[in-house]
Amino acid sequence: MKTYNDLTLTIRKELIAQGVESAQLESRLLVAHAAGKTVPELLRDMNLYTTDAIVDKAMSYLQRRTEGEPVAYITGSWEFYGIPLAVTPDVLIPRMDTEVMIDAVKELLVGRKMDARILDLCCGSGCIACALAKEMPATRLVCVDISASALQVCRLNIDRNHLESRVLCMQADALSSPPLGIGLFDVIVSNPPYIATEEIDTLDPSVRDHEPFWALDGGEDGLKFYKGIIKHWRTVLRPGGLIFFEVGENQAETVTDMLLRAGFAEAECREDSAGIPRVVIGRTSENESV
Repeated sequence: MKTYNDLTLTIRKELIAQGVESAQLESRLLVAHAAGKTVPELLRDMNLYTTDAIVDKAMSYLQRRTEGEPVAYITGSWEFYGIPLAVTPDVLIPRMDTEVMIDAVKELLVGRKMDARILDLCCGSGCIACALAKEMPATRLVCVDISASALQVCRLNIDRNHLESRVLCMQADALSSPPLGIGLFDVIVSNPPYIATEEIDTLDPSVRDHEPFWALDGGEDGLKFYKGIIKHWRTVLRPGGLIFFEVGENQAETVTDMLLRAGFAEAECREDSAGIPRVVIGRTSENESV
């Protein structure tokens, strides 16, 4: 009989051998999921004996992981900005880089516009909207995605985090005009697909082979969604409103120029933890007509 500690060590060693950088964290996540425990519960029970059924389940998860499937899809859950989220292969796995977006929105809204109405375009799992709603309890948010399956995951995360009274979902295309009656917003946030089509084959296999292609593909130059959103959706921004885009490496300058050329009054960037410009922020004029 193995203890939970024995099982976790076995899986960790195999993950290390496979070159998984976060082997310690992932081994705990896989064993905890196999045992139906949280990670804190697993750590509490490390010296207890597990069962053959749990060992078999954990080893099957290990097999899936070594074949390249991301741990988040195996466990069906992930954490973003300190909140628990459901994830499925219908949505991208939230990245730590995207947390810069939450910090940037809070920086510009907290103490200035605490009750902002916020639109999350290409919302996917709803990680950005849920985090903003948690951090700023007076905000109201609308999540938009073209994918019905992504919106199912988004609604699940809204419900799990008890945000249904302030966060709504709507199916619409970010590359087309906004639905009639959607109203005006103080803020638009968007982490759209931004990988150039020809670059997708060069991505890590865990991304290329498992995460949804349509949520990665930003068109020939990777800029298709920035162009479409600026063209069609700025009309729902109030005067003095803000738009926040997550951008890929080497895209910040181009997207900043796109905003300024489109008539935004100002534009600036925020860097991620690696010093890469990750979020581009545009502000419309206070005198802009709507």
